Amino acid sequence: MKKFLRLTATTVLALSVLAACGGNENTNGDGGDTDNAGDDTTSETIGDGDIELVFWEFGNTGYDKLIEEYVEENPNVTINLQNSDMNDLHDNLFTSISAGTGAPDITMIEEAQIERYRNAEHAFTNLYDLGAEEVSENYLDWVCQNGENADGDFLFGLPTDIGPTVMFYRTDVFEEAGFDSSPEAVSDLVATWDDFENVAKEIQEKTGKQMVDGAELVYNARRDQATEQYFNTDDELIVEEHNQISDAYNYVASLLDQDLIGNIPLWTPEWFAGMDEGSYATMLAPAWMQGVIKDNSPEEGIWSLTTMPEGAGNWGGSYLTVPAESEHPEEAYKFIEWLTAPEQQLKAFLDYGLFPSAPAVYEMPEFLEYEDSYFGGAPVAQIFSEAAEAVVPVYKGRNYYPVDGEVKEAIDNVAAGSDPQEEWEAALVRMERILDRQ
Repeated sequence: MKKFLRLTATTVLALSVLAACGGNENTNGDGGDTDNAGDDTTSETIGDGDIELVFWEFGNTGYDKLIEEYVEENPNVTINLQNSDMNDLHDNLFTSISAGTGAPDITMIEEAQIERYRNAEHAFTNLYDLGAEEVSENYLDWVCQNGENADGDFLFGLPTDIGPTVMFYRTDVFEEAGFDSSPEAVSDLVATWDDFENVAKEIQEKTGKQMVDGAELVYNARRDQATEQYFNTDDELIVEEHNQISDAYNYVASLLDQDLIGNIPLWTPEWFAGMDEGSYATMLAPAWMQGVIKDNSPEEGIWSLTTMPEGAGNWGGSYLTVPAESEHPEEAYKFIEWLTAPEQQLKAFLDYGLFPSAPAVYEMPEFLEYEDSYFGGAPVAQIFSEAAEAVVPVYKGRNYYPVDGEVKEAIDNVAAGSDPQEEWEAALVRMERILDRQ
């Protein structure tokens, strides 16, 4: 694994400021599945103590098991765990804090969604006031920084899991093209984005298959390695002031023009079928995608994973926050400090695949020894941890999602045959219209 260590160090030096989560991706970003269908909320009350904490979560976290452990150790606490769709949770939270009533004691906030609440510090408890400064070093610097305000003196939440991105790949497709399919060899083979394009050409020539399902995941990967994305810290649109986003866009447009990547939308039946059938060779995706692949391509040893070209990004992850309405902020903080501690993050990783934001976990024997026979015995934990440590934060802004969506619309139109330059210019116009409505 020395190759992975060398690549990570090079990435850190080369990128210096990096990061991000997906745009309009249909995912909960917390550990591996698409959003829960429908608007239903499920509720489970755990414990029978005098102090009740209402806890809003989304996705499949397995926190109910950890809560049982916590209330056994703290019998004075009851936790009412309420699970709902990710978008519903964030919409309900926004409505509650705007009205000043109805917010829970604890709520998850997805890492990119946190931008919606940065102008509402008054609606949240500053966790630094409750002692979070003592545990902030438990987490990767870029994760903790993303949970702060711009001045760094207000902490909205403690981080749970993260979604460091890697390259999943079909070993059979690489071998059919004549390549060594070991993780170390593929990492060397596809070390740069130019390499990625060249290998895509060889795979298409020798197998007739395309390199990746579609343009979206390639764009996301390039976008998430940019040192600047859509906005500066004053929320001014800056995509025309630097070329990193346009370079990412032009790169995928070129791959589409060469028919090196497919046009299969994420989360569609065709996408899932292609995952199992091997109609595309790679998937640039986060840690939680492991479960999606296993569920839809059950044969062991066919898929493996390695580092992405030129580094890593982050897609997904969450924070646990304490809204200011809580009548029990100290008790709420005590619980989330426990839940996000390295020991509990290890359990969440081993039980539910939630990738830890606490680097101390990366040194724990159970983590270091974790290998996955499904991925051919690849050192999964180590590959993801090295990707996680390569990520450095980039500012997103509260309009990140709608602006990112305009780029995705342009990419979809290019995939359908439209002119890339015309679509880019049209996307810029739509971005400005969005900001004019603010």
